Amino acid sequence: MAENLNLFTSTQKVIKHSLNKLGFGEEMYELLKEPIRMLTVRIPVKMDDGSVKVFTGYRAQHNDSVGPTKGGVRYHPDVTEEEVKAMSLWMTIKCGIVNLPYGGGKGGIVCDPRTMSMGEIERLSREYVRAISQIVGPTKDIPAPDVYTNSQIMAWMMDEYSRLRENDSPGFITGKPIVLGGSQGREKATAQGVTICIEEAAKKRGIDLKDARIVIQGFGNAGSFLSKFLYDAGAKIVGISDAYGALHDPDGLDIDYLLDRRDSFGTVTTLFENTITNKELFELDCDIIVPAAVSNQITGENAPNIKASIVVEAANGPTTDEATKILTERGILLVPDVLASAGGVTVSYFEWVQNNQGYYWPEEEVNTKLTAKLVDAFNNVYNLSQSRRVNMRLAAYMLGLRNVAEASRFRGWV
Repeated sequence: MAENLNLFTSTQKVIKHSLNKLGFGEEMYELLKEPIRMLTVRIPVKMDDGSVKVFTGYRAQHNDSVGPTKGGVRYHPDVTEEEVKAMSLWMTIKCGIVNLPYGGGKGGIVCDPRTMSMGEIERLSREYVRAISQIVGPTKDIPAPDVYTNSQIMAWMMDEYSRLRENDSPGFITGKPIVLGGSQGREKATAQGVTICIEEAAKKRGIDLKDARIVIQGFGNAGSFLSKFLYDAGAKIVGISDAYGALHDPDGLDIDYLLDRRDSFGTVTTLFENTITNKELFELDCDIIVPAAVSNQITGENAPNIKASIVVEAANGPTTDEATKILTERGILLVPDVLASAGGVTVSYFEWVQNNQGYYWPEEEVNTKLTAKLVDAFNNVYNLSQSRRVNMRLAAYMLGLRNVAEASRFRGWV
């Protein structure tokens, strides 16, 4: 709980600094420091053994001045109200960075789906939609997958919402199966967005991606897709890690071989004897480091030992405030999570647009549009960081908050 509270308060601190830099007053910070709407629901679910278990669920809507709110729903035993609120703030910033007509939203249910049957998860998902149905919808708030939720869960939620509203509502939710109005390229979108940001960062530092030595922490969904994209682009992946350790080869690892051997949780290092620690992974000689696992991995302790000239955050909050200062002072280009991981929400937006117009694009068109959005966003953040002489994280927050602050002002809210 303390860590989630810290995540929320540290996000608020950067929001305050960003709004000050943009010239907005205290009243704008008071509006944007908390979600405009926060719903807590109690969800009774009949379990397979006949008992009834009551779950707690949340839905936060940070700000809807620009348009409907947008954000995932996570199923996890550690979900808290503070975490959901913090993530809704981050979603507003992500949407602003890639210039989407959305504010940020986020949802979560305190549960452990790994211990539940498919029937129990379906009943929980449908009851959650019933509980929040009054504040969500294609023009109000659009959910999506997140931690431990997937396209099947989105399909159940869409079906339940369509039954409640008595019409088919594919635009109510994104991350759906293709056959129910999902978008081509959605599953790989987050990793694709990180790859685009890595390519752009490499150009700024004069690094040829074909010769680049890259370390990726994490080999789950994002990390494995990312490793494959970069490996296919000719980069040398000299280190990867999972929860049990890390692998290192200065000549580059065989990513196709590792992907074949990993299990469904992204574990592969247990098959090898000559592993290194995660601590050693961050100190490897390389050009680019991509933390794609969990938060608080680059700290004041290991930041001085990083040899890479670029750090691209694919995970949420992998670099502490102290480490951000150290990396910036050392001249390392840090691409923040709110920019690097914006590929997922961008393709979710494309899915919503396709649902609204009833016309669906081939994957090539989705990828072309995603690349254009992310390249623009990267250059806008980079140019702002250069012109205002601030680090990339602060520049990203400034860019991400500008639209929502201006829209709130034009509406006369502040």
